[in-house]
Amino acid sequence: MSLIEVHHLRKEFGDSVILRDVNANVERGEVISIIGPSGTGKSTFLRCLNRLETPTSGQILVDGVDVCDPSCDLPALRRKMGMVFQSFNLFPHMLVAENIMMGPVRLLGMGKQEAYELALDLLAKVGLKDRALRYPHELSGGQQQRVAIARGLAMSPEILLFDEPTSALDPTMVSEVLSVMRSLADEGLTMMVVTHEMRFARDVSSRIFYMDRGEVWEAGPPKQIFESPERRETYDFIFRVRSWEWELARVDYDFPAMFGSLEDFCARQFLGATMVHKCQIVVEELVEGRILPAARAAGIDDIDARLSISVAEGGDTATLEADCRSLIEHGADPEMLKRAGDEISAALFDKYATSLSREVPGVFRFQIG
Repeated sequence: MSLIEVHHLRKEFGDSVILRDVNANVERGEVISIIGPSGTGKSTFLRCLNRLETPTSGQILVDGVDVCDPSCDLPALRRKMGMVFQSFNLFPHMLVAENIMMGPVRLLGMGKQEAYELALDLLAKVGLKDRALRYPHELSGGQQQRVAIARGLAMSPEILLFDEPTSALDPTMVSEVLSVMRSLADEGLTMMVVTHEMRFARDVSSRIFYMDRGEVWEAGPPKQIFESPERRETYDFIFRVRSWEWELARVDYDFPAMFGSLEDFCARQFLGATMVHKCQIVVEELVEGRILPAARAAGIDDIDARLSISVAEGGDTATLEADCRSLIEHGADPEMLKRAGDEISAALFDKYATSLSREVPGVFRFQIG
């Protein structure tokens, strides 16, 4: 028998159907990453599993117990199934150790000294033993999330649910939380993780659930999902999350917003500092040294160019594509788009980018690396 079995799970909020017909199973010791577009019911699915949300219909069996049964012992279920939220949910008026101790003391009847020693052991596990007597506001976001993980482990759960545990973190803090989660996976803890961190999903998961429109549309090992998905929707999603896209609408574009978006994408792909620098230089020189001069020379304010970067497996190279067809249609000189007029700009660009064959006129492709 599977540790978790889900049959025809449905969840409605008023007239909105969030989960339509979810069917899934989780074996003991598996790490399940749940991916898919925003708003497709991933978090609601987790919240139904531990009954933070009440399913509209369907069946959820946890270790053979139907948790949808009105007579189900919910406190017992939640001792068996811990949860880590994206917003930490630590009690600000309690010390870090007290946050971890509360569950064992109140729900398990553990003595305070024993609970304190357990808290120290768990904090050591997540690398924060020296923060035991601090308050949550004295910790960084990544440290607070690690405390939340320690708190989830304090009840010795059979399974730990993670609801986008890194989405509220600065990119520099994501890796420290994922490192702890990788260690838990190596120890054999059963985990279900709603995540946008594709490298974690690919490298750590036993299986991946791709959810769309309130259903699990495809489930399989990472190699299948990332390299040969069965459904077109899965392929489109995987490609999109591994690609950065930006619409360069006007000459007076928002430079900080564009670079902020690019930096966030690079962080989520775990690109090295050198590769991030190359991507930034190439994009800046392409826009400032080619596209904008061509638009200004033709008197064009509405550029309507589209940029995209796709990262190759391993993150050592990337492909940059610039769709400038609209710009050319409105009178921009194609030759100005092929070569920067400024020698310094051209030298910087050529140092990090190699031109690739252009099958469509007005669409320029380069390899960065």
